[in-house]
Amino acid sequence: MNFSLKWDGTRILWRWAEQPDWEPLQTLQFPDFRTHFDSVAPKNVQEFSPPFIIALREPGIVQIWTGLVAKTRPGVGLLLRGPINVPRVQHYEVFEGIIETDHWFGPVFNNFRLTKTDTPVEFLTEEPFLQAIPLPCEAYGESTFNNYQMVAGLNDLRPDEWDAYHHTVVRPNTQEVRPRGQYAVVTRRRRKDSRTPTG
Repeated sequence: MNFSLKWDGTRILWRWAEQPDWEPLQTLQFPDFRTHFDSVAPKNVQEFSPPFIIALREPGIVQIWTGLVAKTRPGVGLLLRGPINVPRVQHYEVFEGIIETDHWFGPVFNNFRLTKTDTPVEFLTEEPFLQAIPLPCEAYGESTFNNYQMVAGLNDLRPDEWDAYHHTVVRPNTQEVRPRGQYAVVTRRRRKDSRTPTG
């Protein structure tokens, strides 16, 4: 549903079409969801339906349930972040985080920080506000983060690295006719070739 949030510097207020007046936000259930949840859930899970929006104790921060309960295959988590290649919405920021949904099964929440007081922030059904990206756990593991080398300056680059720089930067910019989207074409071709069986 479409809804709006507003931070007055102390409280967070909310409203939606069937409640046009601003009301203080604490913990909010999606309309009629609790009844639906309890009608479907086993008896030992009833009365524990996920809240829709929570005003957290930190000033201007809300937690919103995506409506999803996620589970991924072993070794894969979910990266939650603002939508990629979509202009950033003014007046709120999307927190980024990783949930290890290969062993943690529960509602997918994310935190948002309202950045301007007394300004309504609209959340609309046709405008995405969050993206969930499957992420291999090894991509953010210690063995990956701590496996790198750095050099102090340009004088320390190897000849093969200068060759790679020439291939990536110099050659495309010195072509008489440079095809548009060259990087995307090459990347898709490499991806396709890596999936093509050999032999």
